[in-house]
Amino acid sequence: MSLVLRNLQRAVPLRRVPLRQRMEMVRSILGVQKFDLGIICVDNKSIQHINRMYREKNIPTDVLSFPYHENMKAGEIPQPDCPDDYNLGDIFLGVEYIFQQCKENEDYYDILTVTATHGLCHLLGFTHSTEASWQKMYQKEKQVLEELGRCTGARLQPLSRGLF
Repeated sequence: MSLVLRNLQRAVPLRRVPLRQRMEMVRSILGVQKFDLGIICVDNKSIQHINRMYREKNIPTDVLSFPYHENMKAGEIPQPDCPDDYNLGDIFLGVEYIFQQCKENEDYYDILTVTATHGLCHLLGFTHSTEASWQKMYQKEKQVLEELGRCTGARLQPLSRGLF
């Protein structure tokens, strides 16, 4: 199915092709390439508004995930009953925030990929609200990013490292 990648901001330059190519590989690694996925790139004002509405946090952030399938167990692949259910959900990337947080020696597209992968793990039921759930999420992100690194040569670290 399709990966829809929208850029709804003008705060930072964004080439969608590198992110799309990497996220297609991530979807394949996770075995969810037959599911629709939306990745929406927004500026600080937009991500802050969404964060305030849905999480009651009035600050910009790097990523917000909105799963199509509710109450999934970590790593569970959805079992759709009909064609319309072949959807994972949407990931909002705060690309302006991510750009501002990038360190001098970090590649912006590497960080976008890591952040989008983190969001995709959330769509697949992974969380980091407890140390045990964080450990599962961290291990999944690490495994996916290592596999992606073997394909691309990039050395990517999970976004969830160091949370606990």
